[in-house]
Amino acid sequence: MGADLRIAHLYPDLLRTYGDRGNVLALRRRAEWRGFSVEVAAVTRGEPLPDGTDIVLIGGGTDRVQEIIGPDMAARRDEIGRLVDRGGTAIGICGGYQLLGRRYVAADGTDIEGLGFLDVTTEAGSDRIIGRVRGTGSMGTRTFELYGFENHGGRTSLGPDAAPLAFVPKGQGNNGEDGTEGAVQGPIVGTYLHGPVFPSNPPFADAVLEQALAKRTGGEPLEPLDDSLEDVARSQARRRKR
Repeated sequence: MGADLRIAHLYPDLLRTYGDRGNVLALRRRAEWRGFSVEVAAVTRGEPLPDGTDIVLIGGGTDRVQEIIGPDMAARRDEIGRLVDRGGTAIGICGGYQLLGRRYVAADGTDIEGLGFLDVTTEAGSDRIIGRVRGTGSMGTRTFELYGFENHGGRTSLGPDAAPLAFVPKGQGNNGEDGTEGAVQGPIVGTYLHGPVFPSNPPFADAVLEQALAKRTGGEPLEPLDDSLEDVARSQARRRKR
């Protein structure tokens, strides 16, 4: 009998700029603390996703790395599409978020085709967007405060089929103009937030887990965990000035 939850960490050898392994660890531990068995697989170029994968996480990296993995990512469109069709979830952090979109235009003009699972497009800006972010996010049936740190050169615009992951009164978010951060489209979610983001935002992590575990839980909410330490940290972040 297989694990209750299977997580595939895509390109951990290349997309690892901001500690994305911490996001995988947070998802794993929060599932295990609730009694679910979890398997995690590292998957790099040329390797298929393991059978029965429930969550695929794509981390952040430089423009150069995105160019390197671009062809391999494009070849995974059907593979990830099948995962989504059977109830799986895909998460993109920073560069991974951009690659889940329709296209990314790098600073040198290189046009990198995305997977098209998120109705977003990104173009590199002339300077980087850097700083703390605070906002209100939503995914599935959950609404939550969202905290993190952004450091990206891309300006991402959302199309009509994608909803913002969060609205951010503090921070510049997707593009520094419209007050949005990240994107959600069904079971696909992208964000620019680092930290890593899931250990800092347990409700966001649980929203992802609830979607990925729905076929085993019948869509019922996950039982609460003791997040008192995380709540103290988030309270401090709430009071911190920009």
